[in-house]
Amino acid sequence: MRFNLIGRQLLWFCLALSLAAMAQSTKPASQYRPDPEKVLRYAFEIAETSFDPQKISDTYSNIVNNGMFDAPLRYDHLARPVKLIPNTLVAMPEVSADFKTLILRVRPGIYFDNHDVFGGKKRELIAEDYVYSMKRLFDPKLSAPLLSEMEGYIVGSDELLKRVRAGGKMDYDTPLEGLKAIDRYTLQIKLNVAKPAWIYNLADCRVGCAVAREVVEKYAEDIGANPVGTGAYRLKSWKRSSKMIFEPNPNYREEYYSAEPAADDKAGQAILAKLKGRRIPMIGRIEISVIEERQPRWISFINKEFDLLWRMPEDVAQQAVPNRQLAPNLVKMGISTELVPALDIAFLYFNMKDPIVGGYTPEKIALRRAISLAYRSQDEIDIVQKGLALPAHTPYSPGVAGYDPNFRTSASEFNPAKARALLDMHGYIDRDGDGYREMPDGSPLTLKSNSTPTEKDRTVDELWRRSMDAVGIRIEVRKAKWPDLLKESNAGKLMMWFLAYAATSPDAIDTLVSLYGPNCGFKGNRACFQLKEYDTAYEKAERMPDSPERTTLYQEMVRLMVVYAPMKLNMHRIMTDMWYPYVVGFRRPLMQSQNWWQYVDIDLEVKKQFEAK
Repeated sequence: MRFNLIGRQLLWFCLALSLAAMAQSTKPASQYRPDPEKVLRYAFEIAETSFDPQKISDTYSNIVNNGMFDAPLRYDHLARPVKLIPNTLVAMPEVSADFKTLILRVRPGIYFDNHDVFGGKKRELIAEDYVYSMKRLFDPKLSAPLLSEMEGYIVGSDELLKRVRAGGKMDYDTPLEGLKAIDRYTLQIKLNVAKPAWIYNLADCRVGCAVAREVVEKYAEDIGANPVGTGAYRLKSWKRSSKMIFEPNPNYREEYYSAEPAADDKAGQAILAKLKGRRIPMIGRIEISVIEERQPRWISFINKEFDLLWRMPEDVAQQAVPNRQLAPNLVKMGISTELVPALDIAFLYFNMKDPIVGGYTPEKIALRRAISLAYRSQDEIDIVQKGLALPAHTPYSPGVAGYDPNFRTSASEFNPAKARALLDMHGYIDRDGDGYREMPDGSPLTLKSNSTPTEKDRTVDELWRRSMDAVGIRIEVRKAKWPDLLKESNAGKLMMWFLAYAATSPDAIDTLVSLYGPNCGFKGNRACFQLKEYDTAYEKAERMPDSPERTTLYQEMVRLMVVYAPMKLNMHRIMTDMWYPYVVGFRRPLMQSQNWWQYVDIDLEVKKQFEAK
């Protein structure tokens, strides 16, 4: 009896300590302020489009939104390969054996940034906030790009979408069986089908980041300019398409730096040794400029106007990283660099509904395949990328689940003779003797390409002109700002466009979904490729865990893509970043949905010594 009593007392004592520790680790840290003298300055090459996490699809907006908002999960900042870990949850989600039910338990004591709409009170993050935020993807007024990850998957979503599309309005108060707050801190998600990779959406800000309903309802259509989140930083000032300044969120929870780099990861282990146990965030201000041209970005960095060079311009590679080694003069400046094979794909897509390049008849397929065969992808790698890229054989990159290094396709084949033979065979011939081919029915054949007015894109445009001239195809290039092209692409108005896709999950399904028929349009399938065989293979593969059988299905889909050619695959890029010696802990995130600002520090003493030189 005495032993049992002591045991119970010990149990209650340990429990009390645990609860106290939890309360301390999640309380709003009103006393803590990162040093305002610690400033991180760097630049984007493309402007932000919105601060509404459920609205955006581009990498750059995703980066800044990840700094201000919180998804339930995140990726360990130093783990390679990537590893999912809890972000605002007390633990990883509880996933049923059939992968159809997920239970998420939100950590108490996480608060939104202060805002008048909260009536002067601290607004706690609760399970219902995630229910509301994920429901926003069904709102027809939002045209959410990641609707494809919810429609048909969340139990009750088809019925909900039928109602809201008929009425043109979203009713957020109508219960949805697949998204339910069981209690204040517990969220239940139910899926119609088993999709093991669906959990990665919980680390993607475009699906999982929590917004406050009060804020959305206050600003309505202008919510994209008024971000209020629970993340480490908040927007302090903003000059559209020019400069953004972020400062620490005063209500950010008490957290400390931790990570789990691999034992043989020397760089990761060195970062961990420097920063482990440090209070985050560590930097007092983040300044991001938008500089589209490559040379000005490079010169600004070399002139010490920026502390970090986010993605080195490729045209300075020969002088900056000859033979992929940092140049001696940059070493003397104390600059550090890292070359990272990105989990991405650079490609051109064809609008399958376009009367010129679209369609599934033999002559249309032949035209797209001929265009692909005629383009000098290796020249783009050598001339534009300066060798910092790998030819693509699949739409998914090395390093993701499902990638097989021994699997090869003709996706990157360069063969203008074969291209000319295909065009001749299917009636694309020069009838008027001007050196350019016409359509099989004699009507004009003119490709209408789109690109931005940057020096880099001008070089790519010229490569395409030369490539098409070599096989007798006329191509016209229209110039526009990237955000404007994105809007037109979402609306299906572009014949063809060159894009790069950065992975948001470490699985090949992440890019294969971009050709899934039901996702035609703004939901990600910009080519509007719709092929029953592809869709059937995709639906079967998405229900399977990682396995050789699933990898075989992935490869079947890739073969169909190469045959029908809705895309021209170009390359997987190698990203090169640089930073000055006082920037501590930077490591390029492999996932575009990965937040990282709070895991970097500025060593003011080293900076002072550096500036004194």
